Amino acid sequence: MKRRRTLFFIASFAAVSGIVIAAMSEQDARKEGEPQTHRNSLMVQPESLTEKLTITDAAILGVVEGITEYLPVSSTGHLILAGHFMKLIHYSDQTGAFGKLIDKDKMEAVNSFNIVIQFGAILAVVGLYRKRVGQMCAGLVGKNPKGLRLFGLLVVAFLPAVIIGLPLDETIEAYLFGPVPVAWALAIGGIVMIVVEYFYRKGKLTIRVCDLDMVTFRQALTIGIAQILAMWPGTSRSMITILAALLVGLDMLAAAEFSFLLALPTLMGATTVSAVKHWDILTQVAGIDGIVVGLVVSGIIAALASRVLLNGLHITG
Repeated sequence: MKRRRTLFFIASFAAVSGIVIAAMSEQDARKEGEPQTHRNSLMVQPESLTEKLTITDAAILGVVEGITEYLPVSSTGHLILAGHFMKLIHYSDQTGAFGKLIDKDKMEAVNSFNIVIQFGAILAVVGLYRKRVGQMCAGLVGKNPKGLRLFGLLVVAFLPAVIIGLPLDETIEAYLFGPVPVAWALAIGGIVMIVVEYFYRKGKLTIRVCDLDMVTFRQALTIGIAQILAMWPGTSRSMITILAALLVGLDMLAAAEFSFLLALPTLMGATTVSAVKHWDILTQVAGIDGIVVGLVVSGIIAALASRVLLNGLHITG
């Protein structure tokens, strides 16, 4: 009962806050001709690429990343919203379907920082599932068939995001990395969580898998295809993969575990690509110290948040 109330609260909060923030953000984004300022009220120079992130900025973004990465509420979406309210979002003069578009050049470093600090969350999962990770490593050297099979399942689930995600990465960043599409995604995602949780609670979903050793490659592929939806900023990757896992027959604990492990190749791939592609501007804007702070804070908070979530699922069943 407590687990159900918790999931319902998270879903309801995401839906309601998404609708409210969508209205607020759309109004703010459509304000034309107003110069954007930082928290210290210093004017952002138009010719500058972007403002430098302070250590405080890095820590705040690290906290947001750590709390939201493994909860079904979208870390990317909340980082974008946090950046909006921290005055880190810069808009261009162009208008798209969701209002004014972000200035891609000025946002390059901040967006890259938000992706790179996911590495802290990756380390949190490695620590949390060190036995599973060790099992897969042993499988790769031919010493654990179950570990090798689990590794294969994660590869199959990861591939759809690679095949679809890489070609659309720049387009998504240009048109959807803004508070309005993020807020609407949060609202819709919250409603979807409520609906699926209702059917799960009523026993209308067929549960056939309670251990990852029982997951089929077809189920893994279906979960991976569903993960493509998380390319829309504000759509939680963990939410989508957990809900997809429930729909294909995994129970809640197995669904959460598979979702967490699938984060390893997904987040590692995104982090590596972004770090290699934008390292120069990233170090210029955030600095090595800012990057380290963001990584450490996100890792610690992610470890605590994921542990609390899993403990709650274990206690309440």
